[in-house]
Amino acid sequence: MQHKNKNISNGVMLNVYPDSIGEKFSDTVGMLKMDVFKDVFSFIYVLPTFFNSDLDRGFSIIDYDINKELVDIKDLKDLNELQIKLKFDIVLNHLSVASPQFKDLLQYGNESKFKDFFINWNEFWEGNGVKNEDGIVIPEPKFLNKLFMRKSGLPILKVRFPDSTEQPYWNTFYQQVTYNPIAVEDLQNIKGLTEAQNLFIVTLVNAAMNNNQDFTTLNFEDCTPLKLEILQIVEQKRSYLGQMDVNAASPLVWEFYEETLKKLSDYGCTILRLDAFAYLHKQVGESNFFNKPGTWDYLDRIKKIAQQNNLMLLPEIHAEYGLHLHDEVANEGYYIYDFFLPGLTIHTIENQTSKALISWTKEIIAKGYKTVNMLGCHDGIPVLDLKGKEVNGVYNKGLLEDAEIEKIMTTIMERGGRVKNLYDPSGNKISYYQINATFFSALGENEQKLLLARAIQMFMPGIPQVWYLDIFAGKNNYEAADNGGSAGHKEINRTTLSMQDIEQGLKTEVVNKQLEIIRLRNTSNAFSGEVDINDAEDDILDIKWGNGTSFANLKANLKTKAFTIDYTENGMLSKMSF
Repeated sequence: MQHKNKNISNGVMLNVYPDSIGEKFSDTVGMLKMDVFKDVFSFIYVLPTFFNSDLDRGFSIIDYDINKELVDIKDLKDLNELQIKLKFDIVLNHLSVASPQFKDLLQYGNESKFKDFFINWNEFWEGNGVKNEDGIVIPEPKFLNKLFMRKSGLPILKVRFPDSTEQPYWNTFYQQVTYNPIAVEDLQNIKGLTEAQNLFIVTLVNAAMNNNQDFTTLNFEDCTPLKLEILQIVEQKRSYLGQMDVNAASPLVWEFYEETLKKLSDYGCTILRLDAFAYLHKQVGESNFFNKPGTWDYLDRIKKIAQQNNLMLLPEIHAEYGLHLHDEVANEGYYIYDFFLPGLTIHTIENQTSKALISWTKEIIAKGYKTVNMLGCHDGIPVLDLKGKEVNGVYNKGLLEDAEIEKIMTTIMERGGRVKNLYDPSGNKISYYQINATFFSALGENEQKLLLARAIQMFMPGIPQVWYLDIFAGKNNYEAADNGGSAGHKEINRTTLSMQDIEQGLKTEVVNKQLEIIRLRNTSNAFSGEVDINDAEDDILDIKWGNGTSFANLKANLKTKAFTIDYTENGMLSKMSF
């Protein structure tokens, strides 16, 4: 079956943190200058530790200035000379507690210019719920049950204003509250305390902090009448980390977006990933995930700003295939992430069947989807995305059956993967979200399977995005995962490679053969033409791209994992065998 697909870019994209390779971004740029990387990549997607950030490995943005500890302006000039284009993120839904806007809010409280830049939970739900004993409005069940949770409990962070009031702010993603030790000088404004009493209080409180003891249970002995004042000082010294949801109903937020897109364009950005955009629109009575038409309205506004800055938008959205949100976003003319490919590739290789993969490939081309695809990435291997979904009483099938998805998960978990879940408002787990593992480890650390997976990716429609660690056959990093705190599961796939690791990797077949396959995808005109899919045999994958006299043909035996790539280069027939 033949399909035309002339609007898909040839360019392959490298995906890194600024310090994924070596110590600074200049080391990644230096790697790309090596002869062995010539013509391998046309794009580089640099994750947001490129900017000033403090949490979630970059996705808690303080501001969009260059992080000078990792990046130099010369790096951008060098990439331009290499003709490698940039892709960045804008995290639409949230900013860091340490952002200038939120720091202003903490300093000035209700008098802050940015009071409405973020979402006061109680004000948002006023009149639509009841305050609990902690002063938090609990939305009515008909509203609460619609909320889409990324963690257990209500999505709030309570912060302290200058007037000593506790204010709950919407916080969909990460947070951390730290109680900092107090000193004798912190108590100087409490009248009537002796030097000995000051020392006693400081020792008692700081010991309680070290033991994670509830301060309200402390016995301050003869200082008990001053307990409230003492505890207020303790609370005033607490500090926060967190990703605070912005209030897109505020004009100030849109001024911020305009400034940011202009800044990113000035850095040389050509592709802009819209991180967490589906959580941005919030309205009482609606879900906090892809509300309609509100989300479309916001996307349209962002699109107009992007067009003014010559930026191509890539909305990031994870949802079940059966919900068909990918279809809706694509129909609006946007590029979409092919989050289905990672799981489908593992299913194809492990179960020796091309049926589901070919079905999805045909859909991409028949519907004209413009995609960016991947195998591994900074997050994990999507699982939820493959599922079916009931919509308006009708069940829409997934790309795989639930039992097939469960089998993928079990396989990856048995090979050392870690799980990320989704929760309901009561804190109960409702679904697996994604599995964290390197793609190499997910494939059982089998080099032939990794090469086949890379070939499959390179012959799929779309812009292929390649995680740096996968090129070097990176294995699960359990030590990093165990020591990474609440988000440690993600660190399993984020190992920093030294320049010595790069040198050693470049001596191995699995690295050089991948680079050979990627270079073909990045340079061959065949991939700008038509694709012919031969689906006669389920255990044989046969995909051929052709454009004039140029062609590239992948033939893979899914039972043996052996495959060949026949192609033309400078008018000459060539063949790769693996």
